[in-house]
Amino acid sequence: MEHVLMPIAIIGSFGTSIYFFTKVLTDYILKKKMIDKGYVNEESQSIFKAHTAENKFSSLKWGLIALFGGIALIAMDYLEVSPDSTLPYGMFAVALSAGFLIYYFLVKREIK
Repeated sequence: MEHVLMPIAIIGSFGTSIYFFTKVLTDYILKKKMIDKGYVNEESQSIFKAHTAENKFSSLKWGLIALFGGIALIAMDYLEVSPDSTLPYGMFAVALSAGFLIYYFLVKREIK
């Protein structure tokens, strides 16, 4: 099974990377040409800049995710479970979800 899934995963991830790289590049070229030719006035240029708005809580989000993921990995090291058990996957998913929820409530409270 490993011999079948590994090439599929490699080719799939490579193809996905090429797709997203091409999409970003062509979107950039299209927007640049539209602005240069004058199809976009000053008011509508804000549409193009809306996607690049910086999130000041991005570091908090990734810090909490890494923290809770690390805590889950440490906790899994101390548990005695069978190799076929799905408990470690569930613990890791719950820990990451808890990190996201804490981030959500902190940002929600900060915005208010």
